[in-house]
Amino acid sequence: MKLKVCGLKYTSNIAALATVQPDYMGFIFYPKSKRYVGLELALETLAAVPTTIEKVAVFVNETLENMLLICIKYGFKTIQLHGDETTDTAEQLSKLGYTVIKAFSVDKDFDFKNTLPYRTFCSYFLFDTKGDGYGGTGHQFDWNLLCNYDQITPYFLSGGIDLQNVEAIKKMTNFNIHAIDINSKFELEPGLKDVEKVRLFKQKMDTDKVTDQ
Repeated sequence: MKLKVCGLKYTSNIAALATVQPDYMGFIFYPKSKRYVGLELALETLAAVPTTIEKVAVFVNETLENMLLICIKYGFKTIQLHGDETTDTAEQLSKLGYTVIKAFSVDKDFDFKNTLPYRTFCSYFLFDTKGDGYGGTGHQFDWNLLCNYDQITPYFLSGGIDLQNVEAIKKMTNFNIHAIDINSKFELEPGLKDVEKVRLFKQKMDTDKVTDQ
């Protein structure tokens, strides 16, 4: 399984996290988020991220025009739609050559058939815990609900994931999980990641035994 670290904001923290070599780094362009990266993110900051790390622009109900302006400015090739975006939006982005991730908020009442119209236009889905608003809640949903999904489109597993979940995640071999998405449980404050904790998580995911740091 690959690793995505989402909600990065600060230049020095982004550079430090890049040394851990996650597969994805997510940057939130949603003004109401505590992890909103703003529009003053230095171009040099993202340019310094190794090309082996895919940079993801995260949007919530943003206009197509603004999404494209931001992606062109910063060079994003992967877009995460984390709101109520329609299949039309996903289709337009896909036709423009972007890799599209569509997020869905999951609770016991979620119908995974809601994902079907997006399948043609999205490379991946993301399943997060349903909350009152958009974005992370810091809580996990019942992963047993994933048994209701047909596992055809690979997905990012998100929602309150912490170090203690590693062994349970490793046992989920019958699920088409493309990547684990971590955020709030690996922070010193919103947008500021605990780099060593992320490093330990990645090490534990990659190996059966963890050596002392």
